[in-house]
Amino acid sequence: MRDRCIITISDYRGSRHFSLSGLLRRLIGGALTVLALVMLGSFLFIQMLSGKVSDLNDQIGRLSAQQEQIRYEKNMLLEEKASLITSVAHKSQGLDVLGEELNHIEALIGLKPSPDKPIHERIDTASQTALEKRVMLDSIPSGYPVDSRVITSGFGRRVHPVHGHESFHGGVDLRSPRGAPVRASADGVVEWAAMHRESGLGKMIILVHNFGFTTTYAHLDEITVEVGEFVQKGDVIGHVGSTGVSTAPHLHYEVRYLKRRLNPKPFMDWSMEDYDIVFEKEDRIQWQSLAKAVRRNVEMPQRLWSQEKLTWSATSR
Repeated sequence: MRDRCIITISDYRGSRHFSLSGLLRRLIGGALTVLALVMLGSFLFIQMLSGKVSDLNDQIGRLSAQQEQIRYEKNMLLEEKASLITSVAHKSQGLDVLGEELNHIEALIGLKPSPDKPIHERIDTASQTALEKRVMLDSIPSGYPVDSRVITSGFGRRVHPVHGHESFHGGVDLRSPRGAPVRASADGVVEWAAMHRESGLGKMIILVHNFGFTTTYAHLDEITVEVGEFVQKGDVIGHVGSTGVSTAPHLHYEVRYLKRRLNPKPFMDWSMEDYDIVFEKEDRIQWQSLAKAVRRNVEMPQRLWSQEKLTWSATSR
């Protein structure tokens, strides 16, 4: 009887008796034990998940606080940006006023002739010989430094294509394919031929010309001249690229007179066929005195040659 268990079930039909052996009892006990272990494991698992959910809630709280901090700092930066933009606008206005005052000073010291002064009083082009005109065209920047004549950004104030703020553009940008030859716009000597990182102009060349003129060629892909090298008008000095702060291959070209930037457009359009254009468009240069200096330089070899001929004739008698 020890290994048997009798189970009695009573209902409306009467009582029924079932007998279970000891093995079956052990099976049922094992099943109940397994069930209890499963329930205990589920309880512990739920507790662990609850802990993780709590940790996640804490992390979400910290992230929310960080998001609020970032939003606050962003608003502060936007306010600072607006303040800087206002400050830049005021300074730009101040620079414009200063530029007008500088123009007045230039007029007083003779650097800038009066715009009302007729062109024939500034320079008498009709009296210039073909040789004098050719010397001026070779000595002073003239013509386009690349084959392309497409200007993508002109001289003056503009919105910077990379930085997005308004600034002064001290030259012109000429669209040209990468690798296109860049030519010297006048006879001169190489002052700079290397990367210029501070300005964002990338690989850059500066040429020094006669009579106080300089030209700048920037964003180059390749430089083919060295500092101190003498070049002639039309010589290839480099190739078009997109180095520095640039969005596409092009040439940034500048013309300066006594270190001051001038609009390169009249100089690029200046030619023997359209000789007066630069004198009409650019009145900050004393063209008349410059033309006299060119005339002296042209006449000097001729006088020396005439004197040499006279001396040779006298000694040969």
